[in-house]
Amino acid sequence: MKSTNDFDDLTFDLDDDDVEEAPPLDGVANHITPGGYQKFQDEFNDLVRVQRPEVVEVVSWAAGNGDRSENGDYIYGKKRLREIDRRIRFLTRRLKHAVIVDPKKQNRQDQVFFGATVTYVNEDEVERTVTIVGVDEADMDQGCVSLASPVARALLKSYEGDVVDLRTPGGVVSLEILDISYR
Repeated sequence: MKSTNDFDDLTFDLDDDDVEEAPPLDGVANHITPGGYQKFQDEFNDLVRVQRPEVVEVVSWAAGNGDRSENGDYIYGKKRLREIDRRIRFLTRRLKHAVIVDPKKQNRQDQVFFGATVTYVNEDEVERTVTIVGVDEADMDQGCVSLASPVARALLKSYEGDVVDLRTPGGVVSLEILDISYR
């Protein structure tokens, strides 16, 4: 389910060296939750409609002040403009290839798939809760792990009560699934 995007017709003439690196998609879909998609869409709109025009105005004003080589407003403004364009290009690429998956519409709510919030306990009896999200939404501080992360890959397709093995640099750790939910 793809929505119409404000960025479909936008192009930015940037060299590949100027583009913020996105995690590679490697032929797989860029899954994203509706909330993650909206967050990126809001950031894109803010950059295009608010931040970029403000910086362009400052750069234009600074350019009119004469010598650009020693004009801090001009130099900083051009640098900031490149940063904004780089982020816009990144967001454009990622959102164009996004596949929005609503976890609430998951048919198999007894099994771990994309969008699942999973509570598990490890061998040391430490309980954790994580939500499996797209690579662009991962944020461990919020308990969101990437679909491509080792933890998510270990948990995928398991059921409540299953014990799965997580391969870590320190060895294999067993995780027992306590709860699966879709929010």
